[in-house]
Order: sequence, then C-alpha cells, then structure tokens
Amino acid sequence: MSYQEWFDTHAKKHLTIISKLRKKNYNKADIISYFDFENMCHEEEDFCPLYKENKKCHEIEHLNCYLCACPNFRFDDKGIETLQEKMQYSFCAINSKDGIQGIYGDCIHQDCSKCTIPHHKSYVEAHFDWDWKKIMSDCKN
Repeated sequence: MSYQEWFDTHAKKHLTIISKLRKKNYNKADIISYFDFENMCHEEEDFCPLYKENKKCHEIEHLNCYLCACPNFRFDDKGIETLQEKMQYSFCAINSKDGIQGIYGDCIHQDCSKCTIPHHKSYVEAHFDWDWKKIMSDCKN
C-alpha cells in the first residue's frame, strides 16, 4: 500500500468516527478522550490493525490515537529529490531527535517508531481540527 493509499483510507475511517461522535454531540474534549488507545481498542477495533492484538504502536502510558499519523511527516510516493544516491520517499519536517531515516535497499523512508510527539493528548489539543485531513494537509510533499 502506498503512502497516499494509506492516507486516503485512514482519512475516511477517521471521518466516519468523527461524524458518528458529532451526531452524539461530542465536543472537542470528548472526542480527544474517545481516541485514547484503551477506548479505541474497545470501541473501534477496525481503526488500527494493532487494536485486535491490544498492541500499541508506541509504548507510552497515555497513547492518544487522534493523530495516528504525524502532521510533521512528509511523503511523496514518486520520490523526493535528494543529493543522495538512494531514492527518498518520506522524511520528518521537524527533524525529530527520536526519528531516523531508514534505508531499505535503494529506498529511504522516515522511521517514526521511536517518536511519540503526535500521540500526546496535549499535542492533539494544540493541533486539533474536526477534519483530520486539514491537520495533515502538509504531509503530501
């Protein structure tokens, strides 16, 4: 699955949940709390493949899944111009100290597995929008 395919599929799943919650008159705080990992595993098992295993993508105590992807992630499925010999497909716009550029054969991809920035409730609150795609609008390079 390409980055763009994942992005579009995830945006639809996110919108479905938000629409459901807004019909129930959930406010911003209620929605952010709803996206806590423990609740999502119980209520939205199909949102993430890890939920069925009750497994977190990042081992932090209070994982929030509202921003499943990071607004600082940049991608281009066709590749990004670089000065390196390898083709780069993604990177971190803020060069997080916890992220790394992973080299996989002739490809470079951003590895965010050790970075937890977008999964903290305070970060979600600061960047919240009802529309996940608006928050993520800079991701497509």
